[in-house]
Amino acid sequence: MDAHAESTQTTPALDTHVLQRSAEHLAEKYAGIFSPETVERYVFESYATLSRTARVRTHLASIAAHFADNRLRALGQSQGKIDSGVPQVLFVCVHNIGRSQIAAALLAHYAAGDVEVRSAGSLPQSDVHPLAVDVLAERGIDLTGAYPKPLTDDVVRAADYVVTMGCGDACPVYPGKRYLDWDVSDPADQTIDGVRDIVDDMEVRVRQFWSEIQREVTR
Repeated sequence: MDAHAESTQTTPALDTHVLQRSAEHLAEKYAGIFSPETVERYVFESYATLSRTARVRTHLASIAAHFADNRLRALGQSQGKIDSGVPQVLFVCVHNIGRSQIAAALLAHYAAGDVEVRSAGSLPQSDVHPLAVDVLAERGIDLTGAYPKPLTDDVVRAADYVVTMGCGDACPVYPGKRYLDWDVSDPADQTIDGVRDIVDDMEVRVRQFWSEIQREVTR
């Protein structure tokens, strides 16, 4: 049974209604790029995937629609159907609740629209680490809307740069991309001071990385 069939059989009626409306909206957005059937499959598949780890199902259908939109955009970019316009960066860690979320938020903050950033986890958990949210808030960076996302083939294919942190060989390797591996402590069992130290370390790495991207883009 595929994810769409599984989801339509187990999804509450209200969520099914939201997902169907979202699929219609995204089908209009991606008209001429993807068929309505492909869009609908991505929406329901994204819902089924996220529902496996979600502890709180409130707004899950809306989150799944956002996730599907992100994946469809990545798929279109990887197939040359959507112009990326800016460098594409993917951060990957195991659970996508700490390191990769922090790195993505910092790069998006400092690049200010001059890069498109995604994050994912090889084994995503249910919620972004609350201390990561708090420490980034101290720096004026809002992570409250972030959610853990599974690593999917479409977002890897769309990336120009893939930065991994502690996820081993989980990330597929494709030619034409730059791969980096950062040895960064996991904030999972840290105190808030420990998470602040991790964010300090990550900020140095991200600033240097962004400088390298800018130099490569202007060559």
